[in-house]
Amino acid sequence: MTTARLTVLRTGPLVTIQDGGRFGHARFGVPASGPMDRFSFSLGQHAAANPRQASEVPADSDGKVEASGAALEVSLAGIDLVCSFGSLTLAATGLGFRLKVNDCMLASPAILTLNEADTFSLRPGVVGSWGYIAFAGELDRPSWLASRATHLLSGFGGGVVQTGDTLTIHSARCEPRLDGPMLAEVPGVDAAAPSDDFRVVLGPQQEFFSPSAQEALLSAPFTLTDAYDRMGVRLNGPSIEPLGDLSLPSQAIVRGSIQVAGDGVATVLLADHQTTGGYPKIATVIEADLDRFAQKRAGETVTFSAVTPAEAIRLTRVRAAEIAAIYATARDGGGSLDARLMTENLIGGVVDGAKLEN
Repeated sequence: MTTARLTVLRTGPLVTIQDGGRFGHARFGVPASGPMDRFSFSLGQHAAANPRQASEVPADSDGKVEASGAALEVSLAGIDLVCSFGSLTLAATGLGFRLKVNDCMLASPAILTLNEADTFSLRPGVVGSWGYIAFAGELDRPSWLASRATHLLSGFGGGVVQTGDTLTIHSARCEPRLDGPMLAEVPGVDAAAPSDDFRVVLGPQQEFFSPSAQEALLSAPFTLTDAYDRMGVRLNGPSIEPLGDLSLPSQAIVRGSIQVAGDGVATVLLADHQTTGGYPKIATVIEADLDRFAQKRAGETVTFSAVTPAEAIRLTRVRAAEIAAIYATARDGGGSLDARLMTENLIGGVVDGAKLEN
């Protein structure tokens, strides 16, 4: 078995181990967790030839889901690593993040190979909040309830990554370098279609809000505050106070719920959201826009526009088809050295091999 090790030279808060998510336990109060930007996470796994995600693994006869494909989720704190043993190919993704190997800045997102003693940095650029490092191999970190997705408040799962930690990758695959550490840019990235507008479906408790409060949600800008972590982000904008006394029994919550407390402040719930809550939800950000929302930073402004449930389903299907095509391109571009060589024209000017014999 080939093993590689990386040592964390420097990092900061909210850098965690994540896999596709911990499913099937919400009824016990256990959040799914998983990556904040599921598209960037899975893109890295596909580029690193680790396409099997927890969300794609069927439940077994006991109703359990075995998660796979753990990777690093990197916050705005960034991370610096050194390859302390062996060699390893990895993929780095995430909106706007910059990467550097030794003293060489590389285009991002990218597939690259680290040899022993190489240093690697993933740092935020001018946009984006979350970056990902996917390894061509199996990251050795603890699991909880068959998943290594880290629930930040409890620490369960693969855990928080700290300065001085050693990351061990078993069954490490290493693509040989041709010219420097970078093997290929990750193709097909759509730059997250930068937009400040996010589509929502009203409800499921919009009846707790006056028509003017609903109109305020859909017509006024909101700013993401510093109260922002993996659980959710509070918004600064017009007050959208619920009507009357709140006596709503706790109900199920999904990622993207816009929950409003009695003070009229809206919170968009994200990867580590609680499984139930007693505050009314005025709207829900649609699935097709959630990854893009997660990449917004504190201080940035967003607006919301309403779509019907049927339109939300259609948009989610369109986005899923787009993502499937991008994943296929990522595998073609970065699955193996042979696959990449087969896509390149290595001999220019030859149009008819028969003429070479004359």
